[in-house]
Amino acid sequence: MEEESERRKAIALFIAFGTKGDVYPLAAIAAAFARVQQHYSVVLMSHLAHENLSSHLIKANVSYVPINSPPALSSEPHDTQNGTEKPFLEEKERIKRVHRQECHSAFRSIFGKDSCMEGDFVVINFFALEGWSLAELFQIRCVVAAPYVVPYSPPSGFERQFRKELPGLYKYLKEAPIGKVSWSDVTHWMWPLFTEEWGSWRYEELNLSCYPFSDPVTDLPIWHSRPPSPLVLYGFSKEIVECPDYWPLSVRVCGFWFLPNAWQFSCNKCGDNPFTGRLGTDDSRTCSNHSELYTFISSCEPALPIFVGLSSVGSMGFVRDPIAFLRVLQSVIQITGYRFIIFTAGYGPLDAAIWTIANRSHSSEKQPLHAGISIFNGKLFCFFGMVPYNWMFQRCAAAIHHGGR
Repeated sequence: MEEESERRKAIALFIAFGTKGDVYPLAAIAAAFARVQQHYSVVLMSHLAHENLSSHLIKANVSYVPINSPPALSSEPHDTQNGTEKPFLEEKERIKRVHRQECHSAFRSIFGKDSCMEGDFVVINFFALEGWSLAELFQIRCVVAAPYVVPYSPPSGFERQFRKELPGLYKYLKEAPIGKVSWSDVTHWMWPLFTEEWGSWRYEELNLSCYPFSDPVTDLPIWHSRPPSPLVLYGFSKEIVECPDYWPLSVRVCGFWFLPNAWQFSCNKCGDNPFTGRLGTDDSRTCSNHSELYTFISSCEPALPIFVGLSSVGSMGFVRDPIAFLRVLQSVIQITGYRFIIFTAGYGPLDAAIWTIANRSHSSEKQPLHAGISIFNGKLFCFFGMVPYNWMFQRCAAAIHHGGR
């Protein structure tokens, strides 16, 4: 066992779940860490849907471990009739159960069965809370990193119920010395870990106590051990987001985390091009996947186009009727005369609706929207891929965005 620990490198495991805006920043940090700390084996665990990251990560010697769960689940069934709600909820529970099983299995494969090294650590985002319990199981330090403020807050009666049901643990956290895990950590981001959502999985599948910082046999607080307050890294600026005094002292606001330029293109040809900042201005360097987009943007019409970005909104079930959504844009175009660009984020029903409208106006062989297609008399350009927003927004009059990445 000792020889095994000496033989392998220390491991830095980054676990990031969610959509691109949740995952890509941590992937970029993992790549940067691997380039600087070459004595570490660096691994990123995320959804299979983000596996296109692996081509970038491999250049930085970062291993990619895919998990089969989708990046986002619809909040409600698409068809609320005919008793579909119960099967929908059962399917969500099944996906969650299988997801956690895969994470546990992957964790064991990464760290092995032997004792972990002192330098091992895990970095999770707020949608990868299973990583906290798995790190506890393997006795590995866990750090939180997110490009935005924690997206949830405890229910209004959480503290009262916690104090009533877990008086010993409440006292343990409230009386914590400075620098040790405390009640402020719980209220800031850890409180979901003390709910049934995670407690039953910890107890039944991991053989841990239902609650963090408790003995798995007695369920009493581990008074003999007070771990340090978990490090929380935020990827935004203090000039933009206020950081109140009641936040845990372990919170670090690091400034914005910007992705490498190559990661922001949907094709490797553009991503690897050293002249990407000039794309669209030099025909010899224009990628065929983006030439239609560049032509639309550089049109001689006096008004710049308006950008619409949906990202994960479609996959989360918030675009119930794509045809109606497109007709709203058509009405706006007719009233204002503006041109629009929409990034579909590969949402299948929206892509299908676009092709339905396109095929009504002219006959064309159905193809993926990699190169883009114009509808509504050339006033709405629909694009499947990605280009950097800092390039796009400079060429648009306005941006309508869902507020994610």
